[in-house]
Amino acid sequence: MSSKSFAAEPFALPFDPQRTALVMIDMQRDFVEPGGFGEALGNDVSLVRGAIEPCKRVLAAARAAGLLVVHTREGHRPDLTDCPPAKLTRGGETFIGTQGPMGRILVRGEQGHDIIPELYPVAGEPIVDKPGKGAFYQTDLHLILQNRDIRTLIVCGVTTEVCVTTTVREANDRGFECIVPQDCVGSYFPAFQKAALEMVKAQGAIFGWVSDSAAIVEALRA
Repeated sequence: MSSKSFAAEPFALPFDPQRTALVMIDMQRDFVEPGGFGEALGNDVSLVRGAIEPCKRVLAAARAAGLLVVHTREGHRPDLTDCPPAKLTRGGETFIGTQGPMGRILVRGEQGHDIIPELYPVAGEPIVDKPGKGAFYQTDLHLILQNRDIRTLIVCGVTTEVCVTTTVREANDRGFECIVPQDCVGSYFPAFQKAALEMVKAQGAIFGWVSDSAAIVEALRA
């Protein structure tokens, strides 16, 4: 086991770079650019765009250190057969599958469903398409991580209180240690961001650790 560690709360997290992966959650145009699903729900997407630059720094450091990098995208089949009715008609209104400025909202293959250019995957980086909030639900993410003997996950992306922390909780139940750089995740609701991060690190890292991009980059470069 490597002697490397991430500076974090509630305490430092030791990690082995060969058994560590970066998981970039749902940094899609539908969530972080105007005209997508996030805005259709009435949100101000500028509140999540602050995570892009810190994510770029962590992504570059992870690639330079040779870490496995996995990207996820939330979205559905074009016929919407994998979208539960309760999700399809939130508050009695339908957004998913309707036409937006970047194609049909949250539909696989559409422009809005794809990952933003600033964080676009390079060759060899798996993309996991997921129909739900958590990245493990109905996907092969666990198999991908298991095949690489991964133990520690650096989890970035949007939104903090929904897809990010759902994935962290799923990972925790599967035996992974998760660290969340707080400036690499974003929410449309600042109060939710704060509460979600507090929940992750509470009670001695009950779900995981909270850090920041500078600490992650420093540890990966050490």
